[in-house]
Amino acid sequence: MIRILNTEKDNLISAKISGKISKNDVEKIHPLIHNIIEKGKKVDFYFEMEDFEGYTLKGFWEDIKVDSAHISDYGKIAFVGEKKWQEWAAKATDFFTSSELKYFKIENRTQAMVWIKS
Repeated sequence: MIRILNTEKDNLISAKISGKISKNDVEKIHPLIHNIIEKGKKVDFYFEMEDFEGYTLKGFWEDIKVDSAHISDYGKIAFVGEKKWQEWAAKATDFFTSSELKYFKIENRTQAMVWIKS
């Protein structure tokens, strides 16, 4: 499940992620990406993962489609997590993007938010 968080930065999509990400979850974020791109800005992301279990198959496929269509539109990405595999996934994501990407442990969420807003 993805729950969108409020932020005052107009090109930032901030979300708390838990459970499994479905196709519907990814479809909630896609229009937000377009709204930022239409303003001529790069899209920054803050993803806070707590009790995150991964994706459904359809959710994973939808995420790949969205990311492949917009990968050059992404700016900074902050992943905040609680498990080692989440850190590895962030590092793997870094391999496929030219975005500035950082992983933070869940107890450093404030530091992550400061970094993504700078």
